[in-house]
Parts: sequence; C-alpha cells; structure tokens
Amino acid sequence: MENREALFEFLLRLGDDQLVLGHQLSMWCGHAPILEEDVALANIALDCLGQATFWLQLAGQIEGRGRDEDQLAYFRTSVEFRNAQLVERPNGDFAMTIVRQFFYDAFSLYLLEGLSESKHEAIAAIAAKSRKEVVYHVRHAREWVLRLGDGTEESHRRMQSAVDSLWIYSHELFVEDEIHTLLVSEGVVPRMAPLQEAWSELVRGVLDEATLQIPDEGPVPFGARRGMHSEYLGRMLSDMQSVARAHPGASW
Repeated sequence: MENREALFEFLLRLGDDQLVLGHQLSMWCGHAPILEEDVALANIALDCLGQATFWLQLAGQIEGRGRDEDQLAYFRTSVEFRNAQLVERPNGDFAMTIVRQFFYDAFSLYLLEGLSESKHEAIAAIAAKSRKEVVYHVRHAREWVLRLGDGTEESHRRMQSAVDSLWIYSHELFVEDEIHTLLVSEGVVPRMAPLQEAWSELVRGVLDEATLQIPDEGPVPFGARRGMHSEYLGRMLSDMQSVARAHPGASW
C-alpha cells in the first residue's frame, strides 16, 4: 500500500468518527434531560462536525479525485465509511450516550495529542486545534459519568448497563493494522499501545470513582475500519444524506 492511499484511509477514519458522532449527538437537540444539556450537546455536536470537515477536506485533497468534504460525507455508502463501531452505536438513553461519548472523547484526547506532533504539518495543525475542543468534551462527559454513576440507584443501573454494552467496542479504537503501521513508520501517526495505556488509566479511574464496574472482556469487534458496519450506520446515513442525495449539487 502506498503512503498516499494509507493516509487517505486514515483521514477517513478520523473524519468519519467525528461525522457520525456529531450527527448522533445532534439528535439530542430538544430531547436532552435539561435545557442546559440541550445546548451543551448541540455545541459538542458542532465541534465534531467542524473537526469532520477539516479531516475530510484534507482527505479529499490527499485523494486527488476532486471530492470535497461534502461529497465524502453525503455521497458514500456505508461500506465506504471508516468510522469505528463505537460511534455508530444507537443513542439509547442518556446514560448510553454519555458513556459512548466518554469512551470516545478520552481516546480522541490522546490520539490528537499524538497527532499534534505528526511530521505531516496539516495533520499536526488540525490535531492541535481540535484537541482544545476535546479537552472540554472529556470534562463534560466525565462529570456526567460521575454524577450518574454515583447517583441514584436507577441512574447507577443505567450507567452500568451502558458500560457493559459499550466496553468491548472501545477496544476497536486501538487496533493497529497495516495502514496504521505504515504511517507510524513515516512519523505521521503515533503508536496505539501508549494511547491505550493512557486511555485505560483515565477511564478506569473515572469509572472506579463513579462506582461502576469494568465488565468481563469479550470478543473485540473488528472490521468497521474496513467498511464492515452494523445495521445502525446504514439507518443513520439514510437520514443524514437524504437531502443532499435528493438535491445533488444544490446550494443555499
């Protein structure tokens, strides 16, 4: 695999994670448990979409086929998406959304820290800017994990159920394949092992403080980075892409 092809694939992973997660969070607008959280989740969703724009825009430039961020977002099928399964898991209740967000944000925090030192100048610049936003995202999710995990009997039960459901999906975030290995050798991306160690220390510490238990390990989902997704992504894309596909080339 050539460096350009590997770089394009990796940038799709970054962009698609944020695009899917941002769309998922946007569905809470008007439905969050309190008004302040309506605003908070909407702002985080906008941050995710902004980061997705930067990554997909750069991916289109690297690909060199004339596709911009909008074409990559709205005119690919689910098998062409490279997001992790964690971010495409359904919103579920508020506990499920918060745990998903905490797991991914903690990963994103350390990944962006590593990417900010990338030899690829554009990647380093986007990562440094994005990390400033993710610091807030982690703080926001952490506070809710603590509040609900060590809250009422019902909130604790829901949070534990969310942790049990999503824990195995977090492992896929740290899988290294030939694409990642090639880019590590080029100094473009960091190794995943140190990131996973830092992630585990942060996440386990917060879950322990929230009186939540780490579930038993199970089989790690694998393949989403290659386009093998759950049925949830297809449903989400049909909604997200409907207007663009109904009016291709339109502008407002």
